[in-house]
Amino acid sequence: GNPVAVQSMTNTDTADRAATLRQIKRLERAGCEIVRFTVNTFDAAKNIAYYKEHTSVPLVADIHFDYKLALESAAAGIDKIRINPGNIGGADRVKKVCDTCRLHNIPIRVGVNGGSLEKSVLAKYGGPTPEAIAESALGAVASLERFDFDDIVVSVKSSDVKTMVKANRLISERCAYPLHLGVTESGCGEQAVVKSSAGIGALLLDGIGDTLRVSLSDDVVKEVKAGFELLYALDLRPHIEFVSCPTCGRTMIDLIPMSRKAYAELSKIKTDKTIKVALMGCVVNGPGEAADADIGIAGGKNEGTLFYKGVPVRKVPQDQIVQVLLEEVRKMVK
Repeated sequence: GNPVAVQSMTNTDTADRAATLRQIKRLERAGCEIVRFTVNTFDAAKNIAYYKEHTSVPLVADIHFDYKLALESAAAGIDKIRINPGNIGGADRVKKVCDTCRLHNIPIRVGVNGGSLEKSVLAKYGGPTPEAIAESALGAVASLERFDFDDIVVSVKSSDVKTMVKANRLISERCAYPLHLGVTESGCGEQAVVKSSAGIGALLLDGIGDTLRVSLSDDVVKEVKAGFELLYALDLRPHIEFVSCPTCGRTMIDLIPMSRKAYAELSKIKTDKTIKVALMGCVVNGPGEAADADIGIAGGKNEGTLFYKGVPVRKVPQDQIVQVLLEEVRKMVK
């Protein structure tokens, strides 16, 4: 099917045109493929047409409590609406949202979070278990299907990785709708990226998931970068795959700063096919352990050895190792 799409969400006041458009543009430049924003006031809803006019990235309106904001967003040309049918009122209101979205060909994302389950479901399962989250989500899906609406994306999230993984597996067994993946409230810094990678990655390896968001208490652009790195790690998008050894007593070149410099430059190179690039500290790790690399350089005394697919080609002076590696990779991408 389609490649897994990377999403993020703005953290500006959607009623503030300048700040919100600036952030959408930053996300778009970073490669973000779907941008969600909260539509919590009618002033925010009135800006949707403006954002659509000035950006090309698909936009999602995040709606809570007031179903009329969903109707306004649909009329303004939003690309997708995210609701929790349980908190926008009775069946008549859900029907109005379904009818309006069908009229405008707008999909609805049903979002259920471990922290916002119905009291009856929590009582039945004794807490926000994976089964509770899945039941709540499937109930939300059914509340749209009653009105013959089936252009649905399902999102079940938890701040607990194992709960999130199991809930998504249960959903994928029970319905065929696209799934949006994310670990909610994952925090900030390395632990947040690791948490999201563990949860989202486990599901992607099973072939579960159609869109993802790495939620971070940080600059939104970092969410996009982390999302793409996750797809690259699982080879779900073409990229320059950079490998370098962790160094040991055999290392004969100053590998760590070289690796940082090489990685920073290689990550800027766009490619339509994955190329594996290696920078290794010694000849043991060099053409040997990195034999599957398309290209690499292994360090030696005051020099490196350039190799293609494990076959040594020529020597490179130590001070030119990174420069030569980058030049050779750029030739391969052309």
